[in-house]
Amino acid sequence: MSEEHSRTEERRGAGTDGNETEPAGDPRDPIPPADELHQPPPADDEPLAEEPPTPPARVPPVVVPRWVQLVALPLGVLALWSLARAAGSVLLLFIVAGVIALILNPLVSLLQGRVRLPRGLAVATVFIAFFGSVVGFGVLVATPVSDQVSKLRQDVPEFIDSANESLASVQSWLDDRGVDLQVKDPGESALETLQGNLVRGSGDVVSFTGDVLQRLVRGTFALVLIIVVTIYMLLHGQRIGALVRALMPAGDGTPEDDYPTRAQKAVFGYVRGQVLFSLLMGLGAGVSLWIFGAVGIFPDGKTYALFFGAFLALMEFIPYVGPVLGATPPILVALFQDPLTAVWVALLFVALQQIEGHIVAPLVFGHSLRINPLLVIFALLVGAELYGIVGALVALPVAAIMRETAIYLRHHLVLEPWGTPAPAAVLAGRSPPPATATRRCPECETEAELSDAFCRSCGAPLSLRSGASP
Repeated sequence: MSEEHSRTEERRGAGTDGNETEPAGDPRDPIPPADELHQPPPADDEPLAEEPPTPPARVPPVVVPRWVQLVALPLGVLALWSLARAAGSVLLLFIVAGVIALILNPLVSLLQGRVRLPRGLAVATVFIAFFGSVVGFGVLVATPVSDQVSKLRQDVPEFIDSANESLASVQSWLDDRGVDLQVKDPGESALETLQGNLVRGSGDVVSFTGDVLQRLVRGTFALVLIIVVTIYMLLHGQRIGALVRALMPAGDGTPEDDYPTRAQKAVFGYVRGQVLFSLLMGLGAGVSLWIFGAVGIFPDGKTYALFFGAFLALMEFIPYVGPVLGATPPILVALFQDPLTAVWVALLFVALQQIEGHIVAPLVFGHSLRINPLLVIFALLVGAELYGIVGALVALPVAAIMRETAIYLRHHLVLEPWGTPAPAAVLAGRSPPPATATRRCPECETEAELSDAFCRSCGAPLSLRSGASP
């Protein structure tokens, strides 16, 4: 006892000699290491450990009642079609302006964000650059293409005469060998029909290229309206986006689930990819045909290289049949000269199609938006039927918006099922379970009453197979 008493007194003395007080707590607690004793206190502004981002809350979808499905949706489709037929050029004007605004708005936002230009100055810069590029491209390409097409129309009779001479030689060779086969008369008839089609087709191309320039000159009022409406849409894009968000089902607040953002990305990505893809393929075809003409394989390939390349680039907008249509004019022209030349030209386009499918398309598009080919063909036909060539050109961006709208509504709308089946207990002749009994939603695992047809949390339809719990 005396030894313990002396040790206790020594510890007390050690605590009072240096005017230090014994720290609170159990004296048997271990002493922390020296590096912890001399560690400075944490600063107030020291960032804490980053927590994982909270996933966005799931927004319950909007349930579409049965009467809307039966009455409002069909009437809405008919109303849109009637509006498109009645409004005519006015609706086309706003569609063209809207498509241009969706294409240019990402560039305006880029200048506004990185260069920190005011919104108005950014719109003016992008708009002037865009229309300057369009006018420059038209001046540099449209006029030479029209000249080459006009020359092709003048050379068609010469091609037909050369083909008739070849048919006469083949017929003479067959007659000398006693082969009873007539190729001259049917061939001449086919060539005459083909000549008429070529003249009409080349005339359509000339009228198309000239029609675009003439519309820009003659339709000054419509062009001014398109410019004004496009500038207004670019300047007030945020207000227009807020209006569209108010009309569409609400998203979860992220850019990936924001309808205006998704529609803009769809139009910009598709138009950028498709235009670049068509330009690359048209340039490749034109350069290849020019080389064929320079080395003597296809002499007229050098003469009409620009027209053939531009025609293929335009046809590349049409899936599946577009490349075949684009390769037809040079193969026919080569066939008039020499069948072997036509074979070489056909092999050239086969090689270009292989490069297109295995190299160019994956590099240009990658994992970006690709519209279903059937939807593209349908949109082109509808656009051409409503507004002609201009309607066919703007149909592809509109198809991209339609696709993105369908995907967005599919995630945010739930169609109310037609007829709710009776509970299994009633079908069996027993009393239904009490209303307090619940079952789990198969989508979000939320408790729901047996009398509920839809989940109150996510809006998913509830089936009788969902497990019930008392």
